[in-house]
Amino acid sequence: MGFLFGDKKITPKRGTIAVVGLTGQSGSGKTMVSDYLGDCGYSIINADLVARAVTVRGSACNRELSKLFPDCVNEDLELDRRKLGSIVFNDKEKLSLLNDTIFPYINELIEIEIREFEQMGSSIVILDAPTLFEAGADKHCDMIISVISDDNLRENRIIKRDNLPREQVSARFASQKPKSFFVKHSDYVIENNGTKEALLNSVKSLFDKIKEQFNV
Repeated sequence: MGFLFGDKKITPKRGTIAVVGLTGQSGSGKTMVSDYLGDCGYSIINADLVARAVTVRGSACNRELSKLFPDCVNEDLELDRRKLGSIVFNDKEKLSLLNDTIFPYINELIEIEIREFEQMGSSIVILDAPTLFEAGADKHCDMIISVISDDNLRENRIIKRDNLPREQVSARFASQKPKSFFVKHSDYVIENNGTKEALLNSVKSLFDKIKEQFNV
């Protein structure tokens, strides 16, 4: 099974199931796209939920984290996410240390979930991962779709959604990958600079094409 998407030949690594990576910039509308695809019946793997699953109380991942961040993990190997976040997001080296520890666990569980969906008969799985590239989770994917938006629109959406000051949102953007990165590293890019209806129409058209090419 394989198909030409644009000028690229895409052959699913697993033969019977295609994994579509869905990522994008903060405030771009990626979550809206993921929710819509879930409502359409697609199998969804949410990488944020996977990250929480691998850091549940008593997990092997938390055992490793307890050695690196002892003030953030108690005797029951329960992770204090807020305390950990306050540490790593102000220290790039510690954030890198956290990522190097947790990402292998995340990728292992992602692969397990893909196999489970395959056994259930799913033909297409959406891997919703805001840090798809940072986590190395793009290695699971046969195709990558990124959702992007103009910076001023993203900024206004996040300010409204999270009730954050503009300066804090701007600082967050400065630490993230630019639009050009997503354009370069994606098989398809969805621009969300208009209405919700326009965005979801674009998503529907794209996935109608994907389903047709995969004969689903």
